[in-house]
Amino acid sequence: MTVDHGSDQRGTAFAELLRARRATAGMTQADLAAAAGIGIRTVRDLERGHASRPQRTTVELIATALALTGRERAEFLAAARGQRPVPEPPAAPRNGLPPPIELIGRDTEAAEVAELLTAAGPPAVVTLVGLAGVGKTSLGLAVAQRVAPAHPGGTAGIVITELSSGSDVLAQLAAVLGVARAADLRARLRGDRTFVMVDGIERAPDAVAEALRWLTESAPDLHVLATGRHPIGLPGEHVWPVGPLETPPADAPARPEEIAAYPAAALFLARLRQVRREPIMDEEAVALGALLRRLGGLPLALELAAARGRLLDIDEILQRYGDRVLDLSGRPGIRPSVDVTLRDAAAASYRLLEPEERAGLRRLASFRNRWSVRLAAAILSDEDAEPVDPLPLLDRLLELGLLSVRGAGPFRFRLVDVVRDLAEERAVARGEAAAIRSRHAAVLARLAERTAPQLAGHDLPAGVDRLDQVAGDLWAALAHSANDDPHTALRIAAALPRWWRFRGRDVVGRHWLRRLLADPRTEDADPRIRAWAQVGLGQLALEHGAGAEELPAVTGALTEFQRRADVAGELAARHLLCALWMTNGGYDEARRHGEAALALATRTGRARDMTVAQNNLTWHEIRVGDLRAARRRLAAVDRLAAQQGDDRLRALAMANLAEVNRLGGRYAEAQSLGRRAVEVLERQGDPGHRRRLLGTIGIAAAQAGDADVAGRILTDLRELASVPDETEGRPAVTEGQIAMIEAYLAFGRGERELAAEWFTVAADSHAGGHDLRDVAEALVGLAASTEDAQQRASVLTRLAEVCKLGGITLLPAERERAGAA
Repeated sequence: MTVDHGSDQRGTAFAELLRARRATAGMTQADLAAAAGIGIRTVRDLERGHASRPQRTTVELIATALALTGRERAEFLAAARGQRPVPEPPAAPRNGLPPPIELIGRDTEAAEVAELLTAAGPPAVVTLVGLAGVGKTSLGLAVAQRVAPAHPGGTAGIVITELSSGSDVLAQLAAVLGVARAADLRARLRGDRTFVMVDGIERAPDAVAEALRWLTESAPDLHVLATGRHPIGLPGEHVWPVGPLETPPADAPARPEEIAAYPAAALFLARLRQVRREPIMDEEAVALGALLRRLGGLPLALELAAARGRLLDIDEILQRYGDRVLDLSGRPGIRPSVDVTLRDAAAASYRLLEPEERAGLRRLASFRNRWSVRLAAAILSDEDAEPVDPLPLLDRLLELGLLSVRGAGPFRFRLVDVVRDLAEERAVARGEAAAIRSRHAAVLARLAERTAPQLAGHDLPAGVDRLDQVAGDLWAALAHSANDDPHTALRIAAALPRWWRFRGRDVVGRHWLRRLLADPRTEDADPRIRAWAQVGLGQLALEHGAGAEELPAVTGALTEFQRRADVAGELAARHLLCALWMTNGGYDEARRHGEAALALATRTGRARDMTVAQNNLTWHEIRVGDLRAARRRLAAVDRLAAQQGDDRLRALAMANLAEVNRLGGRYAEAQSLGRRAVEVLERQGDPGHRRRLLGTIGIAAAQAGDADVAGRILTDLRELASVPDETEGRPAVTEGQIAMIEAYLAFGRGERELAAEWFTVAADSHAGGHDLRDVAEALVGLAASTEDAQQRASVLTRLAEVCKLGGITLLPAERERAGAA
């Protein structure tokens, strides 16, 4: 150890007093120079004792900047002139800790750090590490206040300055702990537990390490809480990364009072109230949530943005800084004399990394959402090189507080937002951005392809959740590669149709597939990938009533799969063609594909495909009025799905059985089965099936005369119909279901004229839908409600035409109601 544990021979009494007073005030040399209006070099020379008799004007400016008054000021001025002050009885020393500021959003964290520092045994040193402006000092001051009662030896704090030596650090500690010399610290710290906070260790890391190593070895009852951009490196040091505050997620309710419950919002709003009297308006809530997410929960960013509220409203702050958060600057925090910018704050931590670590950070910055270790390894590894172990880099980024880790699932890593922004800037400046985005797209393509098979069967919830976790990255990868690498874009899009269906994105997904298949640059893509993309087109088109348009594409895919003897592809194409021909009026073709799929699945032992084929063929039994055969098929579907643990297929079987029971007049059983199926579909997504199933439950309740249940379903369906939807055709289906419920309720009340009006609306709404049987049922109700003989005859004529066109056989009860022979 090179520290002189006695007095600082290079300094003077005034130099020591100046350092002590500055430390007590919680100011750096730069803070003091700015506050006094003098040069920082002057402050440094005075603290080194290089000026034997400083100018009186300079000393008075410094005393004013340090807020010294009365006897303290007189002693300070006397020391500068080399005079000894008149001694007075010793008073309790000031401990160098400024008053703790209001801590927002970190109560749990403060309690956990305090527990570390008050527990028996190690650690003796806890270091709060993180990006500049993340709130390390504020958290440290709150912890100091919490641990004070457990440290009868006292609590104290110092601020490290640039060019400090180990002797300087010890001299500062001696001053705030009330001893004359650093050599007296060992005796001062012996016996009672003492707490010391050391702020800003990155300004003189070697000096801090040297001083604290000697202190902790000499004083076993000393607890140290340090703050900095990197750890000290002491044996037994406990590193505590300090991350940004939690922000409201994108799906959080857009109401000011609910957004305010998130820590990042609480801090932003608290700072905003200092410059703006008016509360946040309801119409600003959406912009507020978006702004908080864009600021990434970094306290410095929140404070700088809130300061703009003096002149700008929330929308204007978002529009002005949403794409250039790094440009935010100002004077926030506990040292308002220091100008800071987010770019400088991020760059300071970026410079702590080695060149290869910076290169890895620039690659990781391509991820928009949270990512996994596996994805990190993929983005860091080159195609034809040895795989890279990402753990050393992740550990280093976490150690420096540049990486956030939340949750217990695989997708728990995320770069601090301003760090990611800076890394992206550096990638652009180095000409790496395009190559990194292409690598990112290739990584996401492999993830989508690995996940696609799990989007059918019992792994469905896990597969959908995995894609949900990386949704932002999937869209970014698709957008980039569509322009620069359409083959990769086609791979991504061909793997996503089931996910798009479950998340109600069928129209946008279909547009992507059409665009990529039509791109001349994908004509030489893998034929199998193109065939799966064509199947995806049909799946998505079916969801919004446009299936007929994609019949040629799916038929072409079937031919390609057969040519390649691809059983999985052929089954997928046949299942889809069965449904597409049904909606296009080709009922014989539909049944042919369904039976061919059942035979192929049975021959190859593919239980799930057998289940799907049986489910598809159920509708042919319903169409011809054979409800008994439909029940047999659905029993087989339920049995096979249960054997595979496929909850979604079981839910679809229950949904179809609910419809069969409703048509057969078993209204209570239909509602019970429907509710059970809805619970499953709500957990797994699948908005299209859930919407139709709600209609089945509501119509069954209306037919049974249960107006309360039917009324609640009407409310749900009307809410669904009012929500803006990316899909086409669905509002008409929902309106048709609403009209049927209203019609049956009116018919049950004996209001035949009103019922006839609603049945007419239902028939017209369903006319362009998936299933002409819906139209036939509405026309049956219209015929039963119409008293005028001529009008009734016209309705029956239309009903006969619909039944002929759809190959529909009315049930006995329906023929009786319609009055048909």
